[in-house]
Amino acid sequence: MAMVDSLPVIDGHNDTLLRLYEASLRQAQVGQDFFVESTEGHIDLPRARRGGLAGGFFAIFPRHPQHAQLLKEHLHISDGAYEVRPLPAVDPIYAQQLTLAVAASLFQLESASQGQIKVVRSVAELRHCLQEGILAIILHFEGAEAIDPHLDALEVFYQAGLRSLGPVWSRPNVFGHGVPFRFPHTPDVGPGLTQAGKDLVRACNRLGVMLDLAHLNEQGFWDVARLSQAPLVSTHSAVHALCPSSRNLTDRQLDAIRASGGIVGLNFDVADLREDAYYDPNTPLSVMIRHLDYLVERLGIDGVGFGSDFDGGITVAQEIQDVAGLPRLLAVLREHGYDESSLRKLTHQNWLRILDQTWRPQG
Repeated sequence: MAMVDSLPVIDGHNDTLLRLYEASLRQAQVGQDFFVESTEGHIDLPRARRGGLAGGFFAIFPRHPQHAQLLKEHLHISDGAYEVRPLPAVDPIYAQQLTLAVAASLFQLESASQGQIKVVRSVAELRHCLQEGILAIILHFEGAEAIDPHLDALEVFYQAGLRSLGPVWSRPNVFGHGVPFRFPHTPDVGPGLTQAGKDLVRACNRLGVMLDLAHLNEQGFWDVARLSQAPLVSTHSAVHALCPSSRNLTDRQLDAIRASGGIVGLNFDVADLREDAYYDPNTPLSVMIRHLDYLVERLGIDGVGFGSDFDGGITVAQEIQDVAGLPRLLAVLREHGYDESSLRKLTHQNWLRILDQTWRPQG
């Protein structure tokens, strides 16, 4: 897989697997759209090749069966502010069934790819994929509803390839409380991790599963910061000081991530980047660069990566549009003054460092 400008990109978060799974329910062949360039969604294999996407964290998100309807019903907008009232928890049995189905479709996709994609379970496998031009898929759970409180399922999913986990999405579950969608608001909303959530953190440390803090509320963030022995990671977030969304990270949280040697993957969703939180696809890339500059200043160049939220975020800037637009982002960063050494870190080296420090070596 040819890489644009010789800079392979590892992306911190996308929701492509769920989009492909839902499409497969309407088609005879699992994931067939992934191998053909399309205008649907943000990622397919041809566009990934053109954009230089070398790998990424591909999420399984067990969303509620009435997800879109619930978001619409719970959304309240007034005077430049919005709030999504607390969303209900998802039935764990349903969540586990959906997670198994999406995971199975991923492994079928890998088999059908004839070696073009690989689910990676070690940093050595990830580096090999980058060298050989194979699209590397890191299996991520966005919300741990598929895992039981005794963590038996965690052991099984780890053996199947799970290497990254967000304990919650923006709703409650047995492990903790996700941060609700509010603007303007801080992420300090509700209680933190439950005892089961604290046990989950320790088990992920033991197994070498990366913990993702992107949808945790602030109390949960600090619970993980106190408990975890691994670098703190938020795979797809932005800066609260620049866009006061509850989903964004405060300066104090950013300082804690830096102190742990962690990383933030910059979210591409313009509503979490703009000062007014508008869903405007004509948002200039300068707005994204402002967040990136702030993160680099606060975390250092070693603590920042990309976390697009492709196929999950509602609105991506038109200048990028989809994964094939990544070279445009890199060109703008060069024009802005980022040198090649810095761009290598932002595109892939920083994610490799974090995984080197988090995953267990595989024999």
